[in-house]
Amino acid sequence: MLTDTLPTIIQGGMGAGVSDWRLARAVSITGQLGVVSGTALDVIIARRLQMGDLGGHVRRALAAFPIAGVADGILRRHFIPGGKACNAPFKSKPLPSERPSRAALELLVASSFVEVFLAREGHNGPVGINFLEKIQATLLPSLYGAMLAGVSCVLVGAGIPRSIPGALDRFARGEPAEITLDVKGATSDDHFGTRLCPSELWPTGASSPALARPAFFAIVSSATLATMLVKKSNGRVDGFIVEGPSAGGHNAPPRGPLRLTEFGEPIYSDRDLPDLEEFRRLGLPFWLAGSYARPERVVEALRCGATGVQVGTAFAYCDESGLTPEIKRQTLAMSRAKTLRVFTDPVASPTGFPFKLVQLPGTLADPATPGRAARVCDLGYLRHAYKQPDGSLGWRCPAEPVEDFTSKGGGESESRGRQCLCNALLANIGLEQVRGEAVQTRELPLVTSGDDVIDVARFVQPGSDSYSAADVIEYLLRGTTALNVN
Repeated sequence: MLTDTLPTIIQGGMGAGVSDWRLARAVSITGQLGVVSGTALDVIIARRLQMGDLGGHVRRALAAFPIAGVADGILRRHFIPGGKACNAPFKSKPLPSERPSRAALELLVASSFVEVFLAREGHNGPVGINFLEKIQATLLPSLYGAMLAGVSCVLVGAGIPRSIPGALDRFARGEPAEITLDVKGATSDDHFGTRLCPSELWPTGASSPALARPAFFAIVSSATLATMLVKKSNGRVDGFIVEGPSAGGHNAPPRGPLRLTEFGEPIYSDRDLPDLEEFRRLGLPFWLAGSYARPERVVEALRCGATGVQVGTAFAYCDESGLTPEIKRQTLAMSRAKTLRVFTDPVASPTGFPFKLVQLPGTLADPATPGRAARVCDLGYLRHAYKQPDGSLGWRCPAEPVEDFTSKGGGESESRGRQCLCNALLANIGLEQVRGEAVQTRELPLVTSGDDVIDVARFVQPGSDSYSAADVIEYLLRGTTALNVN
């Protein structure tokens, strides 16, 4: 079990497919915690299959999927031998919902299984999976699929994941689990939830097996939230990732009224610094995150009582990460030239959380790059649930077409400045959608990283133009030998 031997380094679960199975596997082989991103894995696996599944990795993992008939159905619906034509669009799939179809449910479970299976293949190191609590509709089947593959640890941030520990407990026993959805406009008399009964996935007469319960680490920004989760979660919390505002991806909003710099970025203060003494009092392991990718900062974290650090950005641009080679090349070149910039955008993400954007030419974060001609919401992972006038559950996204959003009761001001992260994050890993017929366009990337991306080229050794995940681990652990840490 992971909690028997705790890692010093946790590799962050980044983006959609940036922390893919290759990266997690490379980190886990070193004995540290490699983590796959659980975001949008169903569409990622479907698109890898439509690209022809180069190397046969997805098909090899699907062949090991334990529920009979599921793999055959997924291959029949999504696999294209030799891959689709480069100018052909990817096939669409149903948007996530609280009651997915059987085919959508099977794809969600199998896709998490595939990514964890591949990350664990051929070694005994620990593998984790990271989820955004905000993406609630897909959480339960994704958790179950990861557990079927033997995941060691589940990490959840971007929300208040009180229901996740109990779901892990119930799935480990083969029992149904339920999550209450956050629904705008709902009252205490309403009950909107999503449920998964493992036995319903298995053929008639087959019982769902008992599974190992993975450790659960909540990603938090304050000791107040951590304390609440320890006291009020529906199951055991095993540890915390304490993430500061310099970390990549989604950041917790600043405490108090939102104030912006002259450039339009949120202003953080000492109030937003975590109280490490409170974390120590909780008596649970914790890792510090946000600009800790230096040996001296690892030592500093250990001396403060942390078990170690979580690092994302340093791994995002290594050889094994899922970012496209062009994005890695461009970022490393701009880092060397000292021209790289990061902007913390308070409105870009449909979640409402501040979101770090790397100002790369040719991406949606570059003011000189023409954006999409029109909004589109055809993946829907970041949609919000809301109560419709008739009392039923509806879904809307601040980044969808404004007229669609306002027709569902959303305010026009809520949609201002929003970006479609779902499509952009898939473009980051080379799985962008192709649109149009007479004039074709491709979805543009939108890259997120922590503040220290500006110096990420420091990992590239003289005479080389890239670096590996193992290089990052070796660099980070310098200086820990005297502390008897490895």
